[in-house]
Amino acid sequence: MTTWLIVADDAKVSGLLDLARALPSPLAAVVAGTRELADQVAGWVPAVTWFDTSAVPASGIASAVAGVVAADPGTVVAGMGVDSRLLAGAVAAATGAEVLADVIAAIPSGDGLRVTHLLLGGLATEEVGVIGPVVLVADGRTVPEPGSAAGTVTPAAADASVARVSTEPPAAAGGDLASAARVVGVGRGLKDAGDLSLVQELAAALGAELACSRPIAEGMGWLPTSSYLGISGQRIAPSLYLAVGISGQGQHMIGVRDARTIVAVNSDATAPIVAQADWTIVGDLYQVVPELTRALLVRS
Repeated sequence: MTTWLIVADDAKVSGLLDLARALPSPLAAVVAGTRELADQVAGWVPAVTWFDTSAVPASGIASAVAGVVAADPGTVVAGMGVDSRLLAGAVAAATGAEVLADVIAAIPSGDGLRVTHLLLGGLATEEVGVIGPVVLVADGRTVPEPGSAAGTVTPAAADASVARVSTEPPAAAGGDLASAARVVGVGRGLKDAGDLSLVQELAAALGAELACSRPIAEGMGWLPTSSYLGISGQRIAPSLYLAVGISGQGQHMIGVRDARTIVAVNSDATAPIVAQADWTIVGDLYQVVPELTRALLVRS
């Protein structure tokens, strides 16, 4: 039996490798993407089967990918990206595997695995025992350091019935939140879209990327949807996360729980985020944020 890594969206697979390497079976990967991505994965995994998706979308190779894994079914570890989930679903259908989402840990147990995954938008965890083929969908987190596995890359072809006609990139937040060392997040404590400049200036002074809670992006449309953090948005692991006017509901905190240090600015000393922050400034953000910005500019 083989432990399979499915890589289809990008090279942010550190979280997937952590899961896969905790399992006893030999590790192999299926990569859907560029040759560059396949070579990158071969630095971490000894055997890579590569499907070139430059002219074919992931949906066009799903059956072929499933066939590769079905020839030696075992545990499959896949990321949360759109293409990764599509391919993971095809593999599960072909192998009859159980599917567990939001997985945070998996260890051998008897003849199977003991898997821990998130429930209720991250408000709870569940530990389950699994015997037989299983697909574990998890947060890929970040791009690992270059590996030295010197794995082999074997090109594979698919008899695809669809072709890629064009690709339009989504609206971007302006930076890469997943790899940012510092992130400033803004929430509904901000009263008006015109006041975003206050937080933007703070982020600039701090050398941080700007992010937000889900309502700011999806409800109010003040920032791109690629900016919001949480269980259904971006998940980050910066050295510093500064939350401005964010209450700290569970679905949001799941997206920032890997931050090394969390600092909150909130007028409500009983807000949920206060209990989870390392440091909290209790006060009106309209007074606190300009003072923080000034202090940072003076120090620089």
